[in-house]
Amino acid sequence: MTRDFSFNSTVRLNSGQDLPLLGLGTYLNDDCKPACLAALKKGYKHIDTARMYGNESQVGEALRESGVPREEIYITTKINNNEHSYEVASSSVDDSLKTLGLKYLDCMLIHSPLSNKPSRLDTWRALVDSKKQGKVKAIGVSNYNVKHLEEIREAGLELPSINQIELHPRCQQKDIVAWCKKYNVVVEAYAPLMRGEWNYPEITETAKKVDYCHVIHSSI
Repeated sequence: MTRDFSFNSTVRLNSGQDLPLLGLGTYLNDDCKPACLAALKKGYKHIDTARMYGNESQVGEALRESGVPREEIYITTKINNNEHSYEVASSSVDDSLKTLGLKYLDCMLIHSPLSNKPSRLDTWRALVDSKKQGKVKAIGVSNYNVKHLEEIREAGLELPSINQIELHPRCQQKDIVAWCKKYNVVVEAYAPLMRGEWNYPEITETAKKVDYCHVIHSSI
């Protein structure tokens, strides 16, 4: 990876896949499909959805209507918080494939650790097996802290390729980042632009030092 940043910039996962560094995160909005179509038209290579958002069908429709070859787009979705068991998680993978209209998922994450240790580990085993079956190319977690990551490592299971966490200047989560770096787990940031809330002294002062306006104009 070079310092040049574009829609084609990637990072190599421990699964051997290349993860696009820039992705469109979807949510509960009704305008998911047009947003995805606009993003794909602009050159985005990664769309992030989740079963909880209820928009997987819109993401799939946008992908098909965009005309962009499937192999050029990275699709991430997530196991819901109430789907933490081996059987339910396995069925959820199949259901997401059907809803998205895809033959495989690029990445499936466990959306959060909000259950108990046995359930979390059984859910993780389901994703490991789904990967072995070719249904998913990479597997990971989201919102996991060091305790939850250590559960997987101590159980002797395959480690996640990704841990998707909130990460930005005011939420640096250094202990999680350090653990992931040590064990070659890519940290994927959500809300990296702080949900547009930039009016903090440390942000505005840094922006002045680096000539924020010049940087923005140069990148357009």
